[in-house]
Amino acid sequence: MTPRRTAAALVSAAALVSLLGTAGPAQASTGQVVVFSNELMALDIYDNPTDCHRLPITAHQVNNQTDGDIKLYADPFCMIPLVPLDTVKPGHGTHVSATGSFSAT
Repeated sequence: MTPRRTAAALVSAAALVSLLGTAGPAQASTGQVVVFSNELMALDIYDNPTDCHRLPITAHQVNNQTDGDIKLYADPFCMIPLVPLDTVKPGHGTHVSATGSFSAT
């Protein structure tokens, strides 16, 4: 490779790294995910949730009061999506049984 081509390749690579570096991280969901278990238990409230959250074993209903979707999983480690109803849109809720966890997207 000639010195001129090497310099052009380095400039191109530096420009690409610069562009990738300016892209900020994805916005986290803001708001709350509220989990209802039963009339005798207090609500479980997750403020501005990120990552994976294990649901209480008594969870009966999940309400998404964030500004982004949440995903439901059948296991406690957010590995097995609860298909076909694995996504809860903002302002919506769903009944759950044997659901292990959720994650904010």
